[in-house]
Amino acid sequence: MRAHRRPRRRAACATYLLPQAENSARWARHLTTAFLTRGCGEKLSGDQVEDATLVVSELVTNATRHGRSSCRLRLHVDPGLVTVEVEDASPVHPRLCSPLDLDEGGRGIVMVRELSQHFAVRGGPGGGKTVQAVLAAS
Repeated sequence: MRAHRRPRRRAACATYLLPQAENSARWARHLTTAFLTRGCGEKLSGDQVEDATLVVSELVTNATRHGRSSCRLRLHVDPGLVTVEVEDASPVHPRLCSPLDLDEGGRGIVMVRELSQHFAVRGGPGGGKTVQAVLAAS
């Protein structure tokens, strides 16, 4: 007798190339919200979509402002996880500041790390980097 297996849901992925422009973070937020609410096949809460969109906004802003290049945004949704990756041409890793630091900027990465189950920065073969944040989706 054969055991009946449930079909395994496939991960949903989306990749967007964003220019180095002031409105790239705004476009990234729009694309992320649309993908997570209509295109990924997972039922995410409003808070989960908001957290992922906030992470995307911060990482894309950093990439276009400090990376001084276009960036690639990748969204990957598995049951239980949303993975956000932003790749840019700069080899410089994000600077982690204290939330009490009074300087302008630098606190966004602290927020990204707080919202993420896993946070990593990997150097790329061409000298750039990929910043990855994994968030709970359930």
